[in-house]
Amino acid sequence: MPVRSVRSVRPTANPSPADGEAAALAVGRVEAAPAGTNGKTSSPSNGKVPIGGSASDDLHHIVSSIGPKLRELRLQQRLSMQQLAERADVSAAAIHKIERSGMVPTITTLLKLAGALDRPVSYFVEEDAEESGPVVFTPASDRGSVYTSHKGIDLSGISGPYGRFFVAGAIATVDAGADSGPNPMEHPGEELVFVLDGSLEFTVEEQPFRLQKGDAIHFRTDRRHQWRNPGNKDAKAVWMALRPG
Repeated sequence: MPVRSVRSVRPTANPSPADGEAAALAVGRVEAAPAGTNGKTSSPSNGKVPIGGSASDDLHHIVSSIGPKLRELRLQQRLSMQQLAERADVSAAAIHKIERSGMVPTITTLLKLAGALDRPVSYFVEEDAEESGPVVFTPASDRGSVYTSHKGIDLSGISGPYGRFFVAGAIATVDAGADSGPNPMEHPGEELVFVLDGSLEFTVEEQPFRLQKGDAIHFRTDRRHQWRNPGNKDAKAVWMALRPG
């Protein structure tokens, strides 16, 4: 089949968004336990942990960051406390107290909230509290390397943590002749690629598309797809990925 230019592709209607709602975990209702020792409520932390602080400082930092992370994620998914309560089988009153650091959730409650919000439990206990807000600024000089199992492609991250956001983006440098491998890929989500320099070729559902500088392609990744750099020089592109929400 001859290669089509991306410019000749006729626009189509946007696909329906995937249903990303996670089922509530099948465990009994467990309310949040009071924060602090012996059931006493602890005061919220300012989110700062001294360098070289004690283990108790680290623990308090982790515990006090759960509430802000829960509230930010709930608002990000446009859920009221009552909606989250019904989805997670946790009372709205408990969610209210957890978000305001007035209670520390039990592991069962945290599992239920994480499942209802489609996040791993590690989301609530690993990221720094300072990074739990709705905005991440990435200076050009501070792009981190993004892991990929494919050879011949280097990804320089331009987006915030994938655990908190639905979109991940990178500046991709693809070596001349590099490709995604002999077997087509299939996985949930979408990808959007905009070529900054050089050329790339994508094959989606056995239909090839040749992209030159300034061209873009947007496709559902639950369709069989592959990519390669057919040119004799490196290609550079903005590569965006959206996972189902």
